Amino acid sequence: MIQPDKPLRLGIAGVGKIARDEHIPSIGRTGGFVLSATASRNAGVDGVAGFRALDEMLAGAPELEAVALCTPPQVRYDMACAAIAAGKHVLLEKPPGVTLSEVHDLVDRAQAAGVTLYATWHSRHAACVETARLWLEQRTVTDGHITWREDVTHWHPGQDWIWEPGGMGVFDPGINALSILTEILPFAVHLVRSTLEVPENRSQPIAASLAFAGPGGAEIEADFDWRQKGPQTWDIRIETTDGTVTLSQGGSRIAFDDSAPKPGSDQHVTEYDRIYRRFSGLIADGRSDVDLAPFRHVADAFMLADIKPTAPFVE
Repeated sequence: MIQPDKPLRLGIAGVGKIARDEHIPSIGRTGGFVLSATASRNAGVDGVAGFRALDEMLAGAPELEAVALCTPPQVRYDMACAAIAAGKHVLLEKPPGVTLSEVHDLVDRAQAAGVTLYATWHSRHAACVETARLWLEQRTVTDGHITWREDVTHWHPGQDWIWEPGGMGVFDPGINALSILTEILPFAVHLVRSTLEVPENRSQPIAASLAFAGPGGAEIEADFDWRQKGPQTWDIRIETTDGTVTLSQGGSRIAFDDSAPKPGSDQHVTEYDRIYRRFSGLIADGRSDVDLAPFRHVADAFMLADIKPTAPFVE
């Protein structure tokens, strides 16, 4: 993959927790970009030009070559359209939008404008995901199980957008598991069952139980829950005719059969470091990367949903 000769000037829209914790540090470490501007109603970055809205940033910092959209997904489509129309390369946080149709439209717009569009799936860049993919590539998968349980009050304190239409509820973290699953399996699966638990005072699910079918009778089940206190669980176990592989801690640890989990070989490079390296390379190569497989599974989960009302959510 070609790398650019000099860092590209990048602007971030949405200076929230994910931007501060992941995007900004990785931009500083990877060398492919320099943070030149931000657009955020309530926050900024010291020493970087700050604007209150994306259109103001595009007008006030025309030298920008790329934009990273780190806002909630409900407002991302219009922002992406504006950035593409201004000739900027665009990085989309996950999920890439709120509907498949709008993301397909962004793909067409980016292609017509001759810019790169990159829909990121950060969990695919966890240290052990590629090891699991290569191991499974040579084996016959029989079944598997995903357990993805965490505490919403820890990861999204006071954030109402996740409970609104388009916020996806428990699929906000659950789509990370689906992004890993669709990366490591040597075949495509399709959803056959979906049960969603929706709090009586919210419109999005707090828990989900899914079942997928694959070729040769392979079955994959998934258990997503946003009510887990204490240690968080991000595990994927895949069984084959020649042993079992388990990814744990979101893909940063791997174990085969009963062996002790071990880390990947490149733990010092973060998921977002790998994202920005890939974004830089895609731009240099004149390509886009928009894989919607994880997003399609979420859409199918809502289409097949057996809705089970559950207790009101109280933070």
